[in-house]
Amino acid sequence: MTTPRMGIMAAMPQELQAVLDLMPDEHRETLAGRTFWPGHLAGQDVVAVVSGIGKVAAATTATLLIERFGVDCVLFTGVAGGLGPGVAVGDVVVATQLLQHDMDASPLFPRHEVPGYGRSRFDTDPHWRQRLTDAATAALAQIEHHLGAKAVADFGLAHAKVHNGTVISGDRFVATRAESDALRQQLPDALAVEMEGAAVAQVCHDFGVPFAAVRTISDRADDSAHVDFGRFVADVAARYSAQVVMTALQQPSTA
Repeated sequence: MTTPRMGIMAAMPQELQAVLDLMPDEHRETLAGRTFWPGHLAGQDVVAVVSGIGKVAAATTATLLIERFGVDCVLFTGVAGGLGPGVAVGDVVVATQLLQHDMDASPLFPRHEVPGYGRSRFDTDPHWRQRLTDAATAALAQIEHHLGAKAVADFGLAHAKVHNGTVISGDRFVATRAESDALRQQLPDALAVEMEGAAVAQVCHDFGVPFAAVRTISDRADDSAHVDFGRFVADVAARYSAQVVMTALQQPSTA
């Protein structure tokens, strides 16, 4: 039985760097203006890539991963804004399903429904979703070991939690309380908001490729957005990403 080739995506270079640092033999390949890094992580054949921000960039990158690099599964990692009650900065959200909050072809189709699909929500793969949940839980149990006591104290991460639920995506950076309140009213089950995941989920659905996503909450998607986003990504989110993805890949396969 051949081992699967995994695609690992992030929207920004800072979110992926810690993953690349753990790959001992990666090499660069450039295609369609993107840099792909085929190599190995935790003994698994992987292709890592920065998609760029937004749904179109993410969809293009996911298509290239599947069609040109032959990945058998796509994992998306990075940061998101918290929406759900109790979803705090430093928490980790593992998506169960994803939806485009800015998709609106009404009155031809119900709001949020993707035309031609008869649905608005795309489920993540249950096997990889559980792997990411277990890996994130293990990482948070040893949070000071992975991040250092200073980062845990500075960002108030001592009680960080793992959540499973709906993540929503749109081509708009949500950064005001009015915007986040409107999203919560429209989609009360949404735990987090970002700008890529639902597009990747749709591409993977089209190709029949398993997809899973894990996001670290960097802010509350409102006027109280984190004061030092760059440091948070480097010192917290990127390290979470590397540890969670590596641990998930190391778990014995039960599929």
